[in-house]
Amino acid sequence: MADQEETHTNGSGDNQDSPATAKKSGRTSLLDSGEDFEVLDDVDEDVDDDLPPLEDAGGHKKKSSGEEESAQAEGANVTELSAPQEEWLDVLGNGLLKKKVLEPGSGPDSKPQRGQNVTVRLRSSLADGTVVEEEPNLSFTLGDGDVIQALDLTVQLMETGEKALVETDAKYAYGALGSVTPAVPPDTALTLELELLSASDAPDLELMSPAERIQLASQKRERGNVYYQRGDYAFAVNSYSIALQITEASSKVDISPQEEEELLDVKVKCLNNMAAAQLKLDHYDAALRSCVSVLAHQPDNIKALFRKGKVLALQGEYAEAIRILKRALKLEPSSKTIHAELSKLVKKHSEQKGAEQAMYKKMLGNPADSSAQKRQAKTSWGVSWKWLFGATAVAIGGVALSVVIAARN
Repeated sequence: MADQEETHTNGSGDNQDSPATAKKSGRTSLLDSGEDFEVLDDVDEDVDDDLPPLEDAGGHKKKSSGEEESAQAEGANVTELSAPQEEWLDVLGNGLLKKKVLEPGSGPDSKPQRGQNVTVRLRSSLADGTVVEEEPNLSFTLGDGDVIQALDLTVQLMETGEKALVETDAKYAYGALGSVTPAVPPDTALTLELELLSASDAPDLELMSPAERIQLASQKRERGNVYYQRGDYAFAVNSYSIALQITEASSKVDISPQEEEELLDVKVKCLNNMAAAQLKLDHYDAALRSCVSVLAHQPDNIKALFRKGKVLALQGEYAEAIRILKRALKLEPSSKTIHAELSKLVKKHSEQKGAEQAMYKKMLGNPADSSAQKRQAKTSWGVSWKWLFGATAVAIGGVALSVVIAARN
């Protein structure tokens, strides 16, 4: 039950295609974390992060003229003191993401805003100095999750033209899984050298050409696939949601039927993948809505039917789930995944019905047993009555015989 370029399946029938492999094969199996972005407090732009330490900011007692002359004599051959080293900014307050300004930019007013498109020069290296990534012009939408969290969070604090050094824990880089491209080992901290080259407003979706919207929506969807494969399901849902907004935006540009079909195709894939991620997060109602949305456009979409059946089963709606899965199996009889899920569900439903029947019998006092007891009681009474009647007849007969014998005598 795939959802990427309408592709492949894993054991549960959820399929994804990562950006790294989709272009080559178009197929990869989907891969539980779901970490949301850390919430940053608003930064006061009036605060000067470049202030020197307090001990260097003056406030000491003024020396006497003698002390000053002595100090001048002792430091006659000493050059001017160097400026204090730039301070590190603890971005999240947990010591795991720090930023230091190397060269200031164009001022606080030039800081980018979430939703803007930014371009940065990036150089990433390991603790031993090994360079793992160099991007002279890396462009992304700030706050959309297009890049690692360390970039998304720190670039928001930079001024245009600013150069900065960022030290990030693996948590805000490539995490416990690491990365193949770039080559970053698992649980590895990174040092990022950054320069914010530009920041500009994102283009108006209504004025974008259909081809541009299709490309942009596909990029966001592929980013969601990457998050899904890494087990970051909440991030995946966020990327899929952004892609859906792009596909659903109104347009002031003429669009051909073929382009409409392509946008719908991207939308359906996003909804299917979103349902898969929502299932991983146990967001059953949301997953069901995603499946229903797909089926509103494509009533015979196998993946949506399969996932809808799974959601209904998880919600205890076994009869309806079985009906949906039977429909899916009829559309794709060769699917072992649907067949296995349906067989498992039918067994559960049978067990549930058996348990319910036993419960009803117990609630009603086991009427079947009561009927048997009544029949047994009736039978016992019939036997007793016949025995009593026979015994009485024998007694009466005995008395009559005694009377006759006495009369003869």
